[in-house]
Amino acid sequence: MQTMPGLVVTGASGRMGQMLIRTIAASDKARLVGCLERQGHPWVGRDVGECMGGAALGVPVTDDPLEAFVQAQGVIDFTAPAATVEFAALAAQARAVHVIGTTGLEPAHIAAIDAAARHAVIVRAGNMSLGVNLLVRLTQKVAQALDADWDVEVVEAHHRMKVDAPSGTALMLGQAAAQGRGVTLDAAMVSGRDGITGARERGTIGFSAIRGGDVVGEHDVIFAADGERIVLRHLATDRAIFARGALRAALWGQDQKPGHYDMMDVLGI
Repeated sequence: MQTMPGLVVTGASGRMGQMLIRTIAASDKARLVGCLERQGHPWVGRDVGECMGGAALGVPVTDDPLEAFVQAQGVIDFTAPAATVEFAALAAQARAVHVIGTTGLEPAHIAAIDAAARHAVIVRAGNMSLGVNLLVRLTQKVAQALDADWDVEVVEAHHRMKVDAPSGTALMLGQAAAQGRGVTLDAAMVSGRDGITGARERGTIGFSAIRGGDVVGEHDVIFAADGERIVLRHLATDRAIFARGALRAALWGQDQKPGHYDMMDVLGI
């Protein structure tokens, strides 16, 4: 019987980190073999289960990523862009599948991730849920079917602690709409309107971001024309959907050749 792949969770103390740890610990398809935190974090050197207020899991938190990665077959990473780029190079060195849920990545970060993907499997997505990825596909299809007389707006809401806007998921949806229309998102995107903006320019794709409370994630794609609107919506009420998707990506990646993949590849849609 094949041994279950061992996985490392980065940013262990964060909301997603703890959800990932619980999801992997409860899984019968993977093992938790490492947890990573920054140098000087109070969790370093302690059992991660006890740090989370539960029973010991037999996995101490470390601040040495390479030490953690070399004993793993996969790394699940929902941290920050600079850290993710560092982890991508180290995961590739360890030949571990690197699942990236980090948002706010800029072109230079993605270029570095592409370089690492020449040597190892990387699965990167702005959102790991099945429902959101179906919404992305639907957005592309609807945009393809409608002309530029239909205005496109992406509206997203998240908790007060989220640091980037628009969200990675909103950008995925905007990119899907742009692809459906045969344009680039850079050319069509309008974000953060304020003041006297003038009339809406035909063919643009607008973005609005709401931040407050403990909202896990809400995304609407609005196609609006004279006399009618189409609204595509996804509501996330539990971060477990992202953790389950990330685990699925890490397992899927075990059988793939080196490359830079996304959740559409994982889900086959």
